[in-house]
Amino acid sequence: MKKSFWWGVGFIVIIALIWYVSSKPGKYDGFAECLTDKGATMYGAYWCSHCQAQKKLFGSSWDKVNYVECSLPNGNGQTQICIDEGISGYPVWRFADGKEISGELSLQQLSSFTGCGLPQE
Repeated sequence: MKKSFWWGVGFIVIIALIWYVSSKPGKYDGFAECLTDKGATMYGAYWCSHCQAQKKLFGSSWDKVNYVECSLPNGNGQTQICIDEGISGYPVWRFADGKEISGELSLQQLSSFTGCGLPQE
């Protein structure tokens, strides 16, 4: 009985630690939210290595960026929204002023295009 009690306590502690770590704000949360508020959108594909690198720059804050997945699940085609938007390569960033830039952008470039400030190091 004592052994099962300690296993239960250990399980609860592990779950609490996972919750704590996952609920901490990401370093770039504010920056990513600002990009979205300013109308910046990234179009990409799950299989695109440049898209993965772009996402990695944001770390856990990526889920706050306005992102449109263009690839069909089997990787053999494009979603209708990306066809309608004329997206032909990945990644593509579109901004509220209509500017469109293909390729990976640094966080500093995204900041200069949108006026969103980066967190201080």
